[in-house]
Amino acid sequence: MTSQIWGGRFSGGPSDIMESINASIDFDKRLAEQDIRGSRAHCSMLVAQGILSKDDGEAIINGLFKIEKEIRDGNFSFKRSLEDIHMNIEGRLSDLIGEPAGRLHTARSRNDQVATDFRLWVRAAIDALDEQLLGLQSSLIDKAEAHADTIMPGFTHLQAAQPVTFGHHLLAYVEMIGRDRGRFKDARTRLNESPLGAGALAGTSFPLDRARTAKDLDFDRPMANSLDAVSDRDFALEFLSCASILSVHLSRLAEELVIWASAQFGFVSFTDAFSTGSSMMPQKRNPDAAELLRGKVGRIIGAMNGLLIVVKGLPLSYSKDMQEDKEPVFDAFDTLELCLAAATGMIVDISVNKERMRNAAGAGYTTATDLADWLVREQEVTFRDSHHIAGQVVKLAEDKGCELEELSPEELSEIDERLTADVLAVVTVDASVNSRTSYGGTAPDNVRSQISAARARFLVKDGT
Repeated sequence: MTSQIWGGRFSGGPSDIMESINASIDFDKRLAEQDIRGSRAHCSMLVAQGILSKDDGEAIINGLFKIEKEIRDGNFSFKRSLEDIHMNIEGRLSDLIGEPAGRLHTARSRNDQVATDFRLWVRAAIDALDEQLLGLQSSLIDKAEAHADTIMPGFTHLQAAQPVTFGHHLLAYVEMIGRDRGRFKDARTRLNESPLGAGALAGTSFPLDRARTAKDLDFDRPMANSLDAVSDRDFALEFLSCASILSVHLSRLAEELVIWASAQFGFVSFTDAFSTGSSMMPQKRNPDAAELLRGKVGRIIGAMNGLLIVVKGLPLSYSKDMQEDKEPVFDAFDTLELCLAAATGMIVDISVNKERMRNAAGAGYTTATDLADWLVREQEVTFRDSHHIAGQVVKLAEDKGCELEELSPEELSEIDERLTADVLAVVTVDASVNSRTSYGGTAPDNVRSQISAARARFLVKDGT
């Protein structure tokens, strides 16, 4: 049986295999809301331009509202034989209102229709993710505020480097996520142009008002080139790029939670809400939520790479390959939604072992730089020389098996006479952290100021 949509030139029907590979309704039914919204805007414009009668326009609009309710209530029958969401809705509209339904597609192609639907969907997805990102930032800021004075080791190369505060550490992720939100916002701005009215590829001879439909759909403007409007998916690629960078940030946070929750670190612990046990080892509490968060980054980066490969060699304008654009975007969005919920939940859930963090902060002679800085500041030694002297002090402490502050003034002066007893006051972890008062530094008072600034920058919307 030939399709009533495109069957005029065809005398036979597609094979079962062709129907299976060609149909997209199983996944593009997620575009139903956007498709109906775009059709209403298109219909209203056709009536306003005198291309469609008022009576036909009213019948179409009323029919679309009925279909929208059917879908919302779960009473709509999606048919693979009708290929996609566009034809399923148009087919049902024809059942409801008859002949006027066939006029809706005047001056429109499925090419500009799907491009419009998809942009509307991605725009809404960005808005939804931004709300979740704001929630994660809020949770991180709250936890940072509670631990503005909690001292922990800061790491480079996963080796203890200098003492920092846990609040300062968490604020680093607040900044990363702030940039992620900015990237999504920029992507949203670029995608917010309307393809509707571009037709199949060349525009149309009908006197459309594309500015009207763009405005009705909250786009900033119509797209300027009809070929570009139907053929490019850079907005989907940009969404996946932003999603990939965000997922990497979430994965780094998850990795740190996994490390910190280990018995060897013992910095944080999870409740039963975000950990699991072992089927064999009764003592285990596994940070599975964090591990899964870390692992799911592969799906999101894979989605971006997959779509890049799909579109890399396509000539203008539309090719059926582009039907493969939606599933990776849908999957990346679903994955990110879950990951953000898990990340936020874990940050709220974790308990912090302040004593364990503090004890670890001094291990590995993390205040040696403070000793070198003291020589520069108080004795006017060049930093290269002070670095060498501090290294000698560390070696002595290592040989004695003690901390820097446990060395005697006499032992220090034997290394260099400019090392007086006063230096011992700057090599404690408290002194080290409190001294880091430069902008962006880890001193607790700084952290509290950064928290206030972060709340103002990231959490306040429209002055509220």
